Amino acid sequence: MKIGIIKERKIPGDERVPLNPEQCAFIKKEFGQEIVVEKSLHRCFSDREYEKAGVQLVDDVTDCDVLLGVKEVPIDHLIPNTSYFFFSHTYKKQPYNRGLLQSILKKNIRLIDYELLKDKKGKRLIAFGFFAGMVGAHNALYTYGQRTGEFALGRMKDAFDYAEVRDNYKKYQWSPVKIVLTGKGRVGQGAAKVLNDMGIKAVNPDEFLKEEFDEAVYTVIDFDRYARKKDGREFSAAEFFANPEMFESAFEPFTHVADIMINGIYWDNNAPAFFTKEEMKSGLFNLKVIADVTCDIAPVASIPSTLRATTIADPVFGYDAKEEVEVAPFQEGTIDMMTIDNLPNELPRDASTSFGEQFIEYIFPLIRSELFDKGVLLQATIARDGELGPDYQYLKDYVEGGNSKSDN
Repeated sequence: MKIGIIKERKIPGDERVPLNPEQCAFIKKEFGQEIVVEKSLHRCFSDREYEKAGVQLVDDVTDCDVLLGVKEVPIDHLIPNTSYFFFSHTYKKQPYNRGLLQSILKKNIRLIDYELLKDKKGKRLIAFGFFAGMVGAHNALYTYGQRTGEFALGRMKDAFDYAEVRDNYKKYQWSPVKIVLTGKGRVGQGAAKVLNDMGIKAVNPDEFLKEEFDEAVYTVIDFDRYARKKDGREFSAAEFFANPEMFESAFEPFTHVADIMINGIYWDNNAPAFFTKEEMKSGLFNLKVIADVTCDIAPVASIPSTLRATTIADPVFGYDAKEEVEVAPFQEGTIDMMTIDNLPNELPRDASTSFGEQFIEYIFPLIRSELFDKGVLLQATIARDGELGPDYQYLKDYVEGGNSKSDN
């Protein structure tokens, strides 16, 4: 078996890699695994770094059996009859990637999506989420500073690594802003780390709602504070995950007191949105900055003002709640939206190294043993042999281009 790391071709570009040079060298030396890297001028780890580590650089990866990428592969660069690993953003029936999955099926490609690689308890085995949360929290404060002029926080993308960023936090005095962070998974943990490193005080949700503070504070809420049963019965996490349509949002009190929202919670298409466009028009709606790390695009979204994904180069747009339209950012009376969909790419070396460690520990042994048609790999296989994988038959109407509940 020959493994290849492909050049990232999606626009806007992404500098992350699934394995850094030392990790490629490790699996080559320790396991005798043949691995090559497609040449690229736009990686956080240069071709020269791979070459110095003893990893072969190539112009052509068509002879590889398994190809590892990060973001979606453009349709015209898909290699038929090959096994791919990348984040495809198709399993939620995302309309903008329907053509990608259609092409994968036509080209007889095996698609294994990193996002769907899970253990027996349903916990993801490999992810960039922690770093998405870190950058999302940083950019939330960056956006607030740009909006208010109270401080001028630099960008993570301009630092060599997080150690440099963390050292710079000591220079800042934060205004008494109130931040609500949703989610306690990888994204939430990454965001909380940055807020803690900034020296922002953590308080519990009840204190956050009831008290005033003369310093910057944040609170973390999970599903039980964001949603409630429509029938008034006690919240049950198991029931919420099984039947999210039976719940409604309980988030409104936080919109009345928070200045910044960092959204890092997993959202099901059938779960309630945090708030509606009508609620955003209310004079009680206080949020000025929303950093939507999850970045589900409206109208199928937990944040109705996430009209589009922004980019690292142009990270923020404004939202006029009264007119329900995008406007220029940092204006009085509007809400600033930070909706970058490849946030970890602002810390690409840190994020890639962590991702590679997870890959080597949990996924590479399965690939090496060729366990493609059972267990973890099969459960994450969206397509194989020109057909949808066993767990993804529900995507049939999506592939055929028909309407579905998730598309509306």
